[in-house]
Parts: sequence; C-alpha cells; structure tokens
Amino acid sequence: MPDAVMPYVAFAPLQGYTDCEYRRAHCEVAGGVDEYYTPFVRLEGGEVRKKDLRDIDFRRNEGVATVPQIIARDRDEFARLCDAVQAAGWNRIDLNMGCPFPMQVKAGRGCGLLMQEERLAEIAEEMGQRGEVIFSVKMRLGQEDAGECLRLLPVLNAMPLAHVTMHPRIGRQQYKGVPDLETFGAFVEACTQQVVYNGDLFSLEDVQSVMQRWPKLKGVMMGRGLLARPWLLSGREPLAVVREMHARIYAHAVSALQGDSQILARLHAFWEYQTVLPDKKQYKAIMKSGSLRRYDEAVASLWR
Repeated sequence: MPDAVMPYVAFAPLQGYTDCEYRRAHCEVAGGVDEYYTPFVRLEGGEVRKKDLRDIDFRRNEGVATVPQIIARDRDEFARLCDAVQAAGWNRIDLNMGCPFPMQVKAGRGCGLLMQEERLAEIAEEMGQRGEVIFSVKMRLGQEDAGECLRLLPVLNAMPLAHVTMHPRIGRQQYKGVPDLETFGAFVEACTQQVVYNGDLFSLEDVQSVMQRWPKLKGVMMGRGLLARPWLLSGREPLAVVREMHARIYAHAVSALQGDSQILARLHAFWEYQTVLPDKKQYKAIMKSGSLRRYDEAVASLWR
C-alpha cells in the first residue's frame, strides 16, 4: 500500500467473521494492517464468555498485532473484563462504545454507554488506575442524536487513550443511511485525542479521500471493505490471496469443528462478503452447498 495513503490501518472486528484464525490468515497472507481488533469480549450469565477467552488466547494470537475489545455497561463490568483480558496476557484493550444492536444498547452497553456520561466518567477513572494498559475506544456519534459525542468530549479528552475510533453514524441507524460527515468533522476538530475514521471504506480511493479531507486523522479502520477485498492492502493478486486464506481457514474448520453443518457455517461466513467471485452462479453454488462434498466441488470450480 502506498506510504502516502495513511500512517495507521486497523481491521475492524465483526462477530462471526474475524475470529483469531481469520485474523492470522489475513496477517500472514495479505498483511498491510497495523492492528487487528477482536470481536468484543463480554459477560454472559455473570461470567466472561469462555468462547471469547479462547479467541484472545495469547498463544493463539502470537505474532499478530491483536487488540482485545471489550463491551461493558459500567465500571464494575469494565474492571472485571479488564482483569480477564490482562490475566490472558494483554496490555492493550479497546472499549466498544459503538455496537448498535438493540439488546446491547438497552443494557447500556455499546452505543447505550454514549447516553451515560456519569458511568463513562467512572470507567475513565478506572482506566486511569490501570497505567500498565494502553486503552482506546471505538464509538459512534451517538445513539439517538449525533450531538452526544460532542457532549461527551470533556470525558473523552481526559481519558488515557491511544486514540478514538469514530464511526460517523448514530446507533439508531445501525449500518443504514448516510454518514454524518459534518458532525464527524466537528468532533475531529474538538477532540484532543488522536482520531481514527471507521465506516464505508471499500477501496484505496475511499481511504485517500478521508485522509485528504481530515489530515489530522491518525488513520482508518476498515471492516466490511477488507472482508470483501482481503487483498486490498497487499499488492498481491486477489485470487491468490483468497485461495491461501481459504486453505488455512478450511484446514482449521475441518480439524476443530464437528459435522458438515458446523464446518460449512464457518466456511460460508468466509465467502459472505467476498467480491473475488466472478459471477453469481459460483457464489450461489458455494453458499447453497449443503454438504462438505458439494462445497468442495463448488470451490474447486472457482480455482479452475
């Protein structure tokens, strides 16, 4: 990737897609990413989910610049999750304040935390007591209105953060509608933290446009754009990148998962955003395959 484009690129977390096997495959085959964020680690039934802890296992992520992400509604949850992540060997943690899904928002997590200034101030205080950890936050402009991020600036500016990643939509929009770039620009100007842009970046031209418009930015975070084009930052031939990544993810799926349905669910997720497939017929053959044998035949036809 050209040096002039940006100083920093992060790979956004997507539940069900960017697990540690995918992150390692992308890092070793394609690269071009400075940090890979994990899907958020959360409490379930009062305990940290074991599935999340397996995903951030330090040995499984060794050699990949990984940022464990957590989601919390208050200082207590935040502290418990930090304890778990630090006990797993990490000194880098990102707080999710951008998840727009109603179940999390109603519980006061993700975008729901953007409406809880006092709770956020308490979390900021807890961050200050963990000087050994490098924190960042990933957020949106707000949950109900874009002005929420501006009202939170006194708290955000006082936090000990490496940067703030901002998606310029509100939670109520989820991933629909037009990003509010005007409010995003106002946030960038008023925020004393380094800011990373996230949202609707699908090409190098998109990235260059953002960096040119707001030269103060630290860089960008890409999610769906890199899932669709994992080769984008590599300079390598697209099909070669996809084939090598698929081989790694396939090998892990058939060795770690049981039964065709489990294996196919993981493999279908790999293709869901892909743009390398030349026609809809091939995509349909892969995604509609009901057995591993049918899947293997469909993928073999792609390589041919």
